[in-house]
Order: sequence, then structure tokens, then C-alpha cells
Amino acid sequence: MLDQSLFPEDESDLLTIKQASDWASGYVNKHVTPSNISYLIQYGKVKRIGRRGGTFVSKQELTDYYDSFYGKRQTDWKDKLGDDLNWYLSFEHLKEADTTKHVHRLHPYKGKFIPQLVEYFLDTHTDEFKQEVFFRKGDVVLDPFSGSGTTLVQANELGLHAVGVDVSAFNAFIGKCLRSEVYFLEN
Repeated sequence: MLDQSLFPEDESDLLTIKQASDWASGYVNKHVTPSNISYLIQYGKVKRIGRRGGTFVSKQELTDYYDSFYGKRQTDWKDKLGDDLNWYLSFEHLKEADTTKHVHRLHPYKGKFIPQLVEYFLDTHTDEFKQEVFFRKGDVVLDPFSGSGTTLVQANELGLHAVGVDVSAFNAFIGKCLRSEVYFLEN
């Protein structure tokens, strides 16, 4: 028997994924795709509600998620960390579609870096937080926990050579498909 506590009593609160993306786009005043909503469900940010053979989300849960997310997180972390906070590195201003650009969207991987974060540390720019350049074209980057290959892809994109190591045969396979040197650590 289904746990009825999983369903809001007011069915007018339920939105399909498409309806949720349309509603959220207006609510946060930026484009929110159905994939963004699916991501929120997949990673447990909002509950998936199954009804009549469809997938729904609660509008109230989305409201609570977006209200806690936009602006409040920066203030909360600034209070905890003070001025040593580079909020730009939260990449909060980017859509999920941008943070999973090209090959980074091949499969879900919970420990995945977003490519913009890796690029920030590998590229040749400096700012008030990154005051020195550590990598130049042609250098070699070693990622000892290569996972889904984000560091390898971004290094290659920036003209760096990349070597990855991972304990997962699947992740090593993905890395090899990215035209990088990737090694699988067997027990």
C-alpha cells in the first residue's frame, strides 16, 4: 500500500515536470528547464510524487526550495565564513544545463565537479582569490580520483594533457572515451 503522507492533500499543489519548469521560470525570473526539475527530483531536492501514472512535484516544495536557495545561501555562508568567501565559485548564477555542458551530461554522477569550477583552477586568469597561475598549455594534470572525467575534459579543452586514475572500471572506461590517459586501479 502507498504511503499517503507522500501526497499533498491539495492536488492543486501538484505540477507536472513541464508545468513545474514553466512555473519556476517565472518565479525565479530565469529559464528553468524540465531537465532542471528532473535534476531536483533525482538529487532529492524535491520529492517525486507519482499519481495516475505520471510524475508530479509539489509547488509548495519548489517554492520552499527556491526561496531557500536564491540569495539566502550567500548571506548564510558569508555570516559563517566572513570575507574569505568567493561566492562566484558557487556558480549559483548558472543554469543546470550550463553546469552539465557537453559530455558532462552523459550520465548522473553524484560526486561530479561542475566544469566551471575545474576550469577556474586550471585556466590562466587571476583574481583576488586566485593570485597565481599554476597551469599553462602543454602541462600535465593528474586527477587521482577522475570519476566521470570532468577534470580530464576541462584540461583537454584548455590545451593541457590529462591523466586520470579511478577505482571504478566504468569511470575509467568513460575517461578513455574522452581521449585521455585513464587507469583503472584493481584490488
